[in-house]
Amino acid sequence: MSRELNSTPERVRPRGWLRHYVGLLTPAGVVAGQAALERNRAQRVGRVVAGAKEGLAQRRRATRPRMRALIASPGGKLGWVSVPSPPPPGPLEAIVRPIAVATCDMDPVIASGASPFPLPLHMGHECVAEVLAVGTDVAGVRPGERVVVPFQISCGTCPACACGRTSNCTGLPPISMYGFGLAGGLWGGALADELAVPFADAMLVSLPDSIDPAAAASVADNVVDAYRHIAPHLQSLRAGDRDPSVLVLGALKENSPFSASMPIYTALIATALGAGRVTIVEARRFARAHAERLGLHAIAPEELDDERAPLVVDVSASRGGLDLAVRHTADDGVCSCGGGLHRTARIPFLLAYGHNVTISISRVHARALIPEVLELMSAGRLRPEQVTSTLAPIDEAPTVLREHYLAGAVKTILTA
Repeated sequence: MSRELNSTPERVRPRGWLRHYVGLLTPAGVVAGQAALERNRAQRVGRVVAGAKEGLAQRRRATRPRMRALIASPGGKLGWVSVPSPPPPGPLEAIVRPIAVATCDMDPVIASGASPFPLPLHMGHECVAEVLAVGTDVAGVRPGERVVVPFQISCGTCPACACGRTSNCTGLPPISMYGFGLAGGLWGGALADELAVPFADAMLVSLPDSIDPAAAASVADNVVDAYRHIAPHLQSLRAGDRDPSVLVLGALKENSPFSASMPIYTALIATALGAGRVTIVEARRFARAHAERLGLHAIAPEELDDERAPLVVDVSASRGGLDLAVRHTADDGVCSCGGGLHRTARIPFLLAYGHNVTISISRVHARALIPEVLELMSAGRLRPEQVTSTLAPIDEAPTVLREHYLAGAVKTILTA
């Protein structure tokens, strides 16, 4: 087992029950709740009611086999809990066993209770898994196969899915995801003995034999999220005979509560796809050091001069990140923002207008992009495992993740 922890003071202060639930009533929490209920409300409420009824039935008498799942509760509590195992798969479904689970950069904020996602919840939404069982109509995967499980739930047949917009599947309520509890639709989490996949053929992507599951665990979310900031825009720059240099904004403050993998993944992918000068702006010294060990150029925010790049990626997850990113985007350039948990952000509108800056603020369509990233890995051009700072057994998840969340690390991978 290898571990690399940041030695700076705690950057995430867990919120107790009262502070956590009061925080859900802030404007950001209200907006998140509204987004989750914009459409398909009856479907989402039905899942919640069904889950509550099942919980009551399980307390009265055991109706299904049980398994362990990692639960985060207010106050920074993190531990294995016995929960019902998924039922046998329906015609379109599959049951999988996570064998490599990655942390997401947002996980420390979720587990600490500082996000708009109500606790307690099942943790984990980035994984490679082994297929245990499939439904009668599943043709794309078989038991024993290793697969990447996208963190977003998608049906594969609605108009949005047919166009590759799998994060906005219209067959399900908005933002349906693993590992986000009630806000994500109660689909469970990847840090569990088993995980139910409702649309196996639409969602699961076979992992090539040449790729180690631990290397691909974060392809379910963070790696493809980094990829979508680079690949389409770099192609456009080359088509216009532009200088393909890239500026990546990571944390702008040293005490950022988010993990540090996204800016490094983004810079690695930009380099793999042939970008020119790639610069990471990152306030955290341990993250800069990790990037530099990989041959990447990383500077502190105070070292950022008047440089402007045709492609600027804001993965700072901070309120001021988008403003800074736009100011450093070159004429006719693209500013791609990975978003965050703040309700509003400033945009230097007139400056962006004057420089013809295209601003993209969006979520990743994970399922649609996973095959492209796996192809890049199979060709040996991208090695996400270089970003991993901690590798440990899943059995040690409560201890290892607590250290990751509180002390800060780049990327933790837990393996079976």
